[in-house]
Amino acid sequence: MMLVRTHDAELHAEADRVIGQLFLPGEESAATHSRATEIVARVLAIDDDDVEAAVAGLMKDFSARHPDLGAMFLAHADAVSSRLTGPIELSHSRRLLLGASFTAEFALEGAALCNPSAVEHPDQSGLEPGQLRVAIALRAIGEGHLSSIGFAEAVIGPGRTWTFQDRRKPPWRAQVRDGDWSLGHFRAIAEHEGILNETSHVILRELPPRFSAADLNVAVASLPTELSSRPGSRGQIEALRAIAASAYHASFPVESELSQRVLTPVAAEEHRGMEDARFVRVVDVEGSVEYRATYTAYDGRDIAPRLIVTPDLRDFTIHRLAGNAAHNKGMALFPRRIGDKHLALCRTGGENISLAESEDGVVWTLTGTVHEPREVWEIVQTGNCGAPLETEHGWLVLTHGVGPMRTYVLGALLLDLQDPSRVIGHTSLPILEPRPGHSDGYVPNVVYSCGGLIHEGVLWIPIGIADARIGVCSIGVAELLAAMTS
Repeated sequence: MMLVRTHDAELHAEADRVIGQLFLPGEESAATHSRATEIVARVLAIDDDDVEAAVAGLMKDFSARHPDLGAMFLAHADAVSSRLTGPIELSHSRRLLLGASFTAEFALEGAALCNPSAVEHPDQSGLEPGQLRVAIALRAIGEGHLSSIGFAEAVIGPGRTWTFQDRRKPPWRAQVRDGDWSLGHFRAIAEHEGILNETSHVILRELPPRFSAADLNVAVASLPTELSSRPGSRGQIEALRAIAASAYHASFPVESELSQRVLTPVAAEEHRGMEDARFVRVVDVEGSVEYRATYTAYDGRDIAPRLIVTPDLRDFTIHRLAGNAAHNKGMALFPRRIGDKHLALCRTGGENISLAESEDGVVWTLTGTVHEPREVWEIVQTGNCGAPLETEHGWLVLTHGVGPMRTYVLGALLLDLQDPSRVIGHTSLPILEPRPGHSDGYVPNVVYSCGGLIHEGVLWIPIGIADARIGVCSIGVAELLAAMTS
């Protein structure tokens, strides 16, 4: 028996939400070789009139799909400029054509749209009394099952209604710049990776308390020859550089709307996907607000939890997480400190919900298991669905359970407010299961969420339906608590 009310509002994948990316023919696999030299030669051989006509056609056909089309073509032309022989001066139009020849579109949602996470929107202007604007993070899946993080907006109310707002096009790619590190955070990551030795110790000793990848290179240059020439030192140095490069800032123009912004893979460890972002609105003891999210980075072989911090959902700072809790999918942050600790829920052993704590929000230590599979509907595994929600009765935690036929359903836990390691209530039956018409899609028999929110006593849960589209359901908090057993 499902407890929640399912609403008619839905979001569907839009195949025309595309971004442009660098395309290097011949480098698709290790068994082929780059054809860049041949392509550049052919672009140079085209006569001027044909170049002008080709560029005019490209700008006409693709400008509406890409807000930065000309700048993107020029950047991609620069990326292959080493293939030019001699001091060749190209016209502006020929540079555009050259760049376009090494550009391809990527459909962000070409395969699926799923796993939403909802938080209170930073802009609550222009609403009627009782309404709430909601920001929703989405997992967009494109060609090759490559995931990115997109966004949408919705309005709750008036009454018990949820309305998805139209998503604007075209999508905007972020402007990316290098991130920076605290020395303690960087050291913890190096230890996490098992690369703390005499070489790395000397390099770290030369770094200031806060530094960038450029500062790291300066420290590497000062390394004594006796260390830099040792067998294995080159690999250690490159590993440290890879860590430094994994932090970055991603920002979007002020004129972009939230639904146009998309975070695509940048760091090496996420180059095969950024999955299942769980956003939470964090309020510190002084009352200042920021948004944080954990997501799963995938490099094609390994996964790693990473952290997003943003004051406004427009400028994002992105880092690695460290510690023995930073190994699994499903980490979700509490919206405030408890005592003097940051807390998070995470999945351990691939099947349990556990608690983790941190002094600084980036190095996380497991403190114990909170919930293990116990019901038939979670017999395969269980995990949290987003950040814990604070109520006067305890921390309300949405969970997912995986049962027979790999069917994903939703349940809930209630944790003690002062001691979240203590479960004081749980649902013995699912609150939501895949219903007829919601079972088929990219991944059958799945309802899943990466986080809901409470508004005026109602828990709103955006859900991924069969990993193919987004829906929403709701339940009164009092009703849900009444259905729990201790």
